Amino acid sequence: MRFTATPRGARLARRLVSHRLAAWGYPYDSGPNETATLITSELAANAVRHGRVPGRDFHVRVTVPPTSAKPVIRIEVSDTRAEKQPALGIAALDAETGRGLYLVSQLAERWAVEPRPGDAPGKTVWAEVSTGTKPPDSC
Repeated sequence: MRFTATPRGARLARRLVSHRLAAWGYPYDSGPNETATLITSELAANAVRHGRVPGRDFHVRVTVPPTSAKPVIRIEVSDTRAEKQPALGIAALDAETGRGLYLVSQLAERWAVEPRPGDAPGKTVWAEVSTGTKPPDSC
């Protein structure tokens, strides 16, 4: 999914990931949906705030490998600013920002930053959330 690099785009990314996961059998109020939605929100906000290049969108990809016995939800957020690499830091107690990647690091099973695939400019920040079980086969 592609979104404008604006706060509205970040909100839409969060909502669409939540809707997609619900359609895949992870209800809105389930732990995997809530965790993946929060991680999407943080990564999309970072793409808008730190990875924005005027006229360029950011991309979100969410996958659930269907063949895994214990699947994970993988969230990937890509932007076009390669020179601004995210770094995990500790925010001051009175800081209004700076906790997003810390939240991601605590909620995700794994996360990392990679160059975008192919010749696309920029980077991809991804995180994986354990679901514990497979979703129902009916979805």
